[in-house]
Amino acid sequence: IAQAPPKRWYKGNTHTHTINSDGDSTPDEVVRWYREHKYNFLVLSDHNFLTDVSGLNSMLGAEGKFLLIPGEEITDKFQDKHIHINGLAVKEAVQPQGGANVATIIQNDVNAIRQASGVPHVNHPNFHWSITAEDLKKVKNLKLFEIYNGHPTVNNQGGGGLPSLEAMWDDILSAGLQLYGIAVDDAHYFKIPWDKSKSTPGHGWVMVRATNLNASEILTALESGDFYASTGVTLKDYQTDAKTIRLEVAPEDQSKYTVQFIGQWGKVLKEVPGTSATYTFKGDELYVRAKISESNGKAAWTQPVFTKKP
Repeated sequence: IAQAPPKRWYKGNTHTHTINSDGDSTPDEVVRWYREHKYNFLVLSDHNFLTDVSGLNSMLGAEGKFLLIPGEEITDKFQDKHIHINGLAVKEAVQPQGGANVATIIQNDVNAIRQASGVPHVNHPNFHWSITAEDLKKVKNLKLFEIYNGHPTVNNQGGGGLPSLEAMWDDILSAGLQLYGIAVDDAHYFKIPWDKSKSTPGHGWVMVRATNLNASEILTALESGDFYASTGVTLKDYQTDAKTIRLEVAPEDQSKYTVQFIGQWGKVLKEVPGTSATYTFKGDELYVRAKISESNGKAAWTQPVFTKKP
């Protein structure tokens, strides 16, 4: 029997900007930054603008090494709420659809992205405190949202009585909804890497497991949760089966690591210091996900594994 070809990890960013909207650099310059920093795939996601990446792919793409996937940040609004949804691999530009409330607008934009053969992900829910867990619970046909965004003013951590993106994630998962968490750059400024007040590149990414580096396999892996999100922690191995979750960190010099296995309502089910950890399902968990924290503030998040129907 022929063996299935092995899968490998591909590093990618699905949210970044160029001068085609409000970035400071040309598409060519932006793509070169990610190519030179050893990313494997990139989505250019300018506001309400779809950049044709075919020429960039022929110049800078490399089979099995680097791929550009077309994309757009559909930029919508409801009163003072900023509703931004990325469309990955859309076949044509998608117009903001509008709607009577936040959840309806998200749904309308998700539907339009799907109609354009794209994959939607909801961006920075706490930007202007615009999108709540209750809004996201109402949306159908959505698999991805940002639990980390590298822009300095998106309120990833929550505050003032409002939840962090991670707490929002657990709220949604605890309702039995399968939503996967991604980390992104949302980079706009490539010419001033030293300015911490600006959204610069290299802060958040996804590590996607696929057999080949092509748009179809990458997007299928994202929508089936075969990836982890990271701000600097790399996993050497990550496996799940019906009984266990096993992971191993690829450590950096001098860094220390803590692995938390997290279940319903964000409860820490098990905490393990060190670079390798295993969780054995007891059977009463709704879902289990892992968060790996590094001693200088970096992190990685694996996707929720549901052990039973809610």
